[in-house]
Amino acid sequence: MLEKTIGKEYLNDAQRESFLKDNCDKVEHKSYMKPYKPETLQKQKDDLADLSIEIEKVEDEKSETVKIYGDRLKELKKSRREMLKNIRQKAEYVNELCYKFIDLDERKAAWYNSEGDLVDMRQAVADELQGDLFRMKNGTEE
Repeated sequence: MLEKTIGKEYLNDAQRESFLKDNCDKVEHKSYMKPYKPETLQKQKDDLADLSIEIEKVEDEKSETVKIYGDRLKELKKSRREMLKNIRQKAEYVNELCYKFIDLDERKAAWYNSEGDLVDMRQAVADELQGDLFRMKNGTEE
């Protein structure tokens, strides 16, 4: 009959091992989960707590570093997106002084950049046409 424990009456480890060896059928290597003794279990728990604290510190450092690189990368990616968009459109978005002209005959407003290139054109609104009519009227009276 197989018992839950055997050879426990031998308190000396060497004697117990000798008893087991002399009375067994075969000695072989076997993998299994060996329960911890209470003091070993407590030490493992203490080690786990220390390890968890160290991991938390490293994760905090990692988060700070990832944020720093993330911010830098975000700016670089934004610049790249803008450059790709400009290359695709073969132009760039700018804000510079432009010169507005009103064509009364065609009733259009047009803007030219400092190089003399047309940059935008649309139908003139009533205020723009009235201002030009008044200006022309004044110009002919002089």
